[in-house]
Amino acid sequence: QVQLVESGGGLVQAGGSLRLSCAGSGRTFSSDAMGWFRQAPGKERELVAAIGSIASITNYADSVKGRFTISRDNAKNTAYLQMNSLKPEDAAVYYCNAIFLGTTYWGQGTQVTVSS
Repeated sequence: QVQLVESGGGLVQAGGSLRLSCAGSGRTFSSDAMGWFRQAPGKERELVAAIGSIASITNYADSVKGRFTISRDNAKNTAYLQMNSLKPEDAAVYYCNAIFLGTTYWGQGTQVTVSS
């Protein structure tokens, strides 16, 4: 069974940091583009950051540029999202996804709560 499992969410004070992980299983994701999305209550899911199969290719939402860093370790079949200088508006459920040849996989999400 192909799965993506996120971890690392939690409660953090504004200005703090969290590192999210997205572990893939069931097949290798090294050829996939991978991304982190988030969805806050009452809002649409939005792209936060994406990384190509070549790790040097990354893309960020303007709201997180300079604060968040996406990376991947293909040997571990895992993608990461390092989140620094967190703001209350970053609070959401964070989802990772992987896309390859038109097939998209989603994880179940991990909650990030930022207290002011």
